[in-house]
Amino acid sequence: QVQLAESGGGLVQAGGSLRLSCAASGSIVRINTMGWYRQVPGKQRELVADIISDSRGSTNYADSVKGRFTISRDYAKNMVYLQMNNLKPEDTAVYYCTANLLISSAWRYGDYWGQGTQVTVSS
Repeated sequence: QVQLAESGGGLVQAGGSLRLSCAASGSIVRINTMGWYRQVPGKQRELVADIISDSRGSTNYADSVKGRFTISRDYAKNMVYLQMNNLKPEDTAVYYCTANLLISSAWRYGDYWGQGTQVTVSS
């Protein structure tokens, strides 16, 4: 069993900042990637940012958030963060934490998701 628990969502005015946190827990052997997706009603879930557990901590961002959002990891705590600055109304969405990881009872890596946290940016 794996759980991804998000926190840090809320209501903020345009131009403000929020920091999302996600903690992965359970019978985790190794984490390959962790990241954040977001979804608004009626639209597909889209990648916001992800980070690979390699020597460089390689990151990938959606074009719409480059320069405003920063993803980071705490490898010791199996956590991932999303620092969101200069927020815009179009960033309003439910943000989901995701991880591609290996658990002790599995033979392959699998994708796991959190329950989501609402981020609302008012104009």
